[in-house]
Amino acid sequence: MEKTLYIVRHGQTDLNKRGIVQGRGMNTDLNEEGHAQAEQFYAAYKDVPFNKIYISTLKRTQQSIQGFIDKGIPYEKLSGLDELAWGVFEGQPSTPESKAAFMDLMRNWLDGNLDVKFEGGESPNEVKLRQEEALNTIMSHPEEKTVLICMHGRAMRLLMCLLTNRPLTDMDSFPHQNLVLYKVTYDGEKFEIVDFNNALHLKTASER
Repeated sequence: MEKTLYIVRHGQTDLNKRGIVQGRGMNTDLNEEGHAQAEQFYAAYKDVPFNKIYISTLKRTQQSIQGFIDKGIPYEKLSGLDELAWGVFEGQPSTPESKAAFMDLMRNWLDGNLDVKFEGGESPNEVKLRQEEALNTIMSHPEEKTVLICMHGRAMRLLMCLLTNRPLTDMDSFPHQNLVLYKVTYDGEKFEIVDFNNALHLKTASER
């Protein structure tokens, strides 16, 4: 079975713009820039023959690829594609204390302590479990040769590790920005990233 996955992060939200972490618990809308990014992505990839779309349960992912849904491409929401839950820090303004807490958490993760999490949040290992379930669903349809997936930043980094069989401690090897694309092929045995962190479809405000 061969399959091609187009994996994108959702477009910009106001919390993204302000540098505030959203996470799984913040069901935010795209802002004006985010909708513009969605239009740019659609314009660049509207002719790709997608058989199916998979999105998270959070509305910012559906808003990001709504143009494809409007074309009549079937879609499905999978909670396994939701963002990592940041618990008590979701939606909170950045403070010196919260910045220190995030740096400590990232150090733990990079050191291999992948069960560490904030109060009310999720660990990378917990996200991996639900991503494996989502991936099983996506890969259980061999007739869906070309698939569009819209998800979230930290979750995308973890999924890239899962697909490429790399340890989750390598998560920061996969940079991203709003509505950036990773294109991944599956040849029946392994996944391969054939388009890495592609943002060529995005234009700056001055170019629009």
